[in-house]
This record gives sequence, structure tokens and C-alpha cells, in this order.
Amino acid sequence: MKTTTYTAYTARAIPPAALEELRTTDDAGHPCVPFTDEEGGAPLRCCLRLSEPGERIALVSYAPLRRWAAQTWAKPGAYDEQGPVFICAACDGPAGEAEEYPFARAGALRTVRRYDAEGRIVGGRLLEIPEDTTKGYETAFEEAFKDPEVALVHVRALEYGCFHFEVRRA
Repeated sequence: MKTTTYTAYTARAIPPAALEELRTTDDAGHPCVPFTDEEGGAPLRCCLRLSEPGERIALVSYAPLRRWAAQTWAKPGAYDEQGPVFICAACDGPAGEAEEYPFARAGALRTVRRYDAEGRIVGGRLLEIPEDTTKGYETAFEEAFKDPEVALVHVRALEYGCFHFEVRRA
């Protein structure tokens, strides 16, 4: 799986195998329909960057917890959500190391959801990203992983609830 490491934690993009499946049929059973993003700026969850004007992308339904549970035998039950994410029509994931967490913009609101080994929500918090975006995220992740029950964290946009990226214990 391609990941991007920052200081203490690693943001995980949609894994390449899942990405290939999503480019055919998404997690809601709909066909992938790429389009040209004329304006750019869409948050791409496959490579953890914003789209460029004129780039071919797709909006697909993605169930990150379901896919994680399939690998770990977790049973998330009702917490098995799926929602819209943008992906590239063709990419292999993040290109190298990044200097900051993806989609980090001071003042933006994110939810940091904590899940246990069974895939159940065991807490979360609102994060208003501060000027020092890296420190803001890492403080939230440190707080989350102090709880020994937390197996992974999902970062989501507050406004739409969209999945942005996943963080796991090292």
C-alpha cells in the first residue's frame, strides 16, 4: 500500500488494489464514469493531492472501513459507511513524500474518527486545522492513539462527511 509519512504518523491513501476495483465498479455497485475536471481543486483520495485543471478524474462511492474489515476480519456492522470520493482516472497513488498532511488548510474543519479493532467508533473529535497544520493533525492523532482501543483513525471533511485519509498505529 502506498502511504505518505509526515512527522509521526502516516496518511494512507486508497490502496492500489482497491483503486483498480473502484475504477470499474465503486463500492455502491455503480460504474466508474471519469470526466475532465475543468477547474481543478478536487481532493483526490488516491494520491492525496488536489486535481489539476483539465485532469481526468471520477467521483465514486468508497467504503474504507468495509475494505479494512475485509482484511482484518473486523465486524463494523452499522459503522460500515460508504461515501463519495474523487479519484484519478489513472494513477498509482501518492508520488513520494509530502511536507504536510493532505488537504490541510488552516481554518478548515475536519472530524477525526477513532475506530477499534472491530471497526466500531470509539470516539472522535472536531479539528479546526490551525496555522501549523502538521502540528494540529499530529496533536489530534496523538490524542486518538493514547487510547489503546484505537486501531485506526479516519479524517473526514466536516461539511460533507467525505473520507479524506486513514491513519493507523505504526
